Amino acid sequence: MKPEFRQLRVRQLDRGLQPFLAAKEVPRPQKGWLQALRQATGVSIREFAHRLHIVPSSAFRLERAEAEYRITLGHLRAAADALGCQLVYALVPKSGSVESPIEQRAHARTAETVRAVEHSMALEDQAVGGVEEKIAERARRIDKRLSK
Repeated sequence: MKPEFRQLRVRQLDRGLQPFLAAKEVPRPQKGWLQALRQATGVSIREFAHRLHIVPSSAFRLERAEAEYRITLGHLRAAADALGCQLVYALVPKSGSVESPIEQRAHARTAETVRAVEHSMALEDQAVGGVEEKIAERARRIDKRLSK
């Protein structure tokens, strides 16, 4: 992907993920969202199972799978529908921005390259030092290129 299109895509993703940033701070119920919503809405496990066209023991296993992070998205979507809910799915960067992991990756690559060159030069007794400054300088140049 061309750098200008990649930067546009990063900005679009950052804007699209804004509504989800606050959601990542909401603690998940201990026994999972399915059980919490089912109980809060007064739906019995039998009724939940009936809506899903499964037996109650399977509905119970479904809730447990969600609580233990083992549920598939397809099953979660079906369960959400059965509870009158919509599954909302997003991957939100821990840093809050799509650009941060890109910058971190660029910095790591730069550090690896600069340290390799500095090491080779040191073996030839030509090391110039200031490795961290060189890494920061090169990372800034890469950031400028990406943001154009």
